[in-house]
Amino acid sequence: MSLAPQDRKSPEGSGRQGGGRRRGGSTTERPRRRRRALRWSASVLAVVILGTAGAGYLYYQHLNANIRKGERSSGDDSRAYKTPANAAGQTPLNILLIGSDSRNSAEDLRLGGSRDSVGAPPLADVQMLIHLSADRKSAAMVSIPRDTRVHIPKCTDPKTGKKYPETDDIINVTLARGGAGCTLATWEGLTGVYIDHWMMIDFAGVVNMADAIGGVDVCVKQNVWDHPTPSVPGGSGLKMKAGTHQVYGEQALQWLRTRHAWGSDPLRARAQHMYLNSMIRKLKQQNVFTDSGRLMNLAEAATKSLTVSEEIGTVKKLYDLAMEMKSVPTNRITSLTVANNPDPEDPKNHVVLDKPNADKLWQMLRDDVPLDKNGKPSAAKQVAVRTPAAKTPSTDPGRLGVLVRNATQTSTQAAVRGRANDISQVLAQQGYTRATADTSGALSEDSTVVQYPSVDLQGDAQAVAKALGIPMSAVKQSTDVSGVTVVVGADWRTGTAYPKQPAPKAGDVPKNTDTINGSDTSTCMDVYGPYRW
Repeated sequence: MSLAPQDRKSPEGSGRQGGGRRRGGSTTERPRRRRRALRWSASVLAVVILGTAGAGYLYYQHLNANIRKGERSSGDDSRAYKTPANAAGQTPLNILLIGSDSRNSAEDLRLGGSRDSVGAPPLADVQMLIHLSADRKSAAMVSIPRDTRVHIPKCTDPKTGKKYPETDDIINVTLARGGAGCTLATWEGLTGVYIDHWMMIDFAGVVNMADAIGGVDVCVKQNVWDHPTPSVPGGSGLKMKAGTHQVYGEQALQWLRTRHAWGSDPLRARAQHMYLNSMIRKLKQQNVFTDSGRLMNLAEAATKSLTVSEEIGTVKKLYDLAMEMKSVPTNRITSLTVANNPDPEDPKNHVVLDKPNADKLWQMLRDDVPLDKNGKPSAAKQVAVRTPAAKTPSTDPGRLGVLVRNATQTSTQAAVRGRANDISQVLAQQGYTRATADTSGALSEDSTVVQYPSVDLQGDAQAVAKALGIPMSAVKQSTDVSGVTVVVGADWRTGTAYPKQPAPKAGDVPKNTDTINGSDTSTCMDVYGPYRW
């Protein structure tokens, strides 16, 4: 990623359909980064705090009035499905935390907002999926960089009724294309993980919350000063000597929004994960859960800063949710940023997911496989076979047209000649006599998928996948096809039976994810050369 100043993206394109555009300059950079950091730190903190604020019915009612609510999903029908319960009847819990960059309140502006952005659609600059295992003994915190280009589904704004067509764009514009429910729908389409709830945070009152915690320990390897340079304007102002320091209010915010001194956006995410893990450890150690005065102040600030999906829109439900999160030991918490690569369309500013490693991570979350190796085998084993709800095919196999494409080409291997024809013959033997091989040329895909253009063909696509032994998680809706299409990927270069993929093991985290364990107190941030003093 480039070290150019980080500006706010807009949902309106500047050269390609739906492209995020950059606005402003160094005069607005500091306030924008400050708010993103505030919202991010508030996200998880609010969940923890709310779990301790249920002392009485009247207080609940007061806090309930603070909470704002919205639709869980505003996107097209989701292709994600819930992980089946284990033998003990337990299911995983997935919560999407969203940090909005809205500037549409006086408090936002007081904390550093830019007046030229008042009234602009909010963007989801911080996005983190919290996954709690079915047995509530492990957890994962997975971030996707805000500049990641992804497929965004058709969404409808629940407030205005405005419909937004599906597009490929930067993931942070989802909030402006149908609210938090569109961000959730985008994540579900991207990961195949069913997301139970979303929580969106603004940053009003977060400074007081940071101080109320009593400081959080952070560490740097060298003296750091994140200041403007002749080539790179802006900076958080963070200045500290090498070693471990306890940061409060303003300095904590500087730590969370520092980017230049670490060298990139992914490394800023690493610093944020380190801060969050340190914060969780401190909350577990101190008496914040028994100090009613501190709890009331924290709960008041948290609920005023919180918007949630409507099915968890009461303090009682948030309390129950937080108690489940609180039970996870710190050495079973894994935080990471999904593997990514520079975007070929805009390598200096945007990234795309590293598909093989990202797909492995999504499978681990769908299968509820712990990302750490510190747990003992559970007596309640997860159901081995995950079967989404099957749709009824719209027609008989012999009447369905199926196109088979050869996508076995890789960066190091040529496409397998005749592969599409081989698989179309397998389908013909299964009754799909109208299956044909695409002759337009070889493609390149890491994984085999079955695509369909519209919901009415979903059942047919599922039936085709079943006939070939392809898992249901590989059945995807796509506007790139006009009918049911089998894309034979590099994972199926030989044989007529789809090869069974090895099940991921606990702790077998994909590469390039910059993983941190919640109990790790030894890591320090390395300071990029120009910002050492």
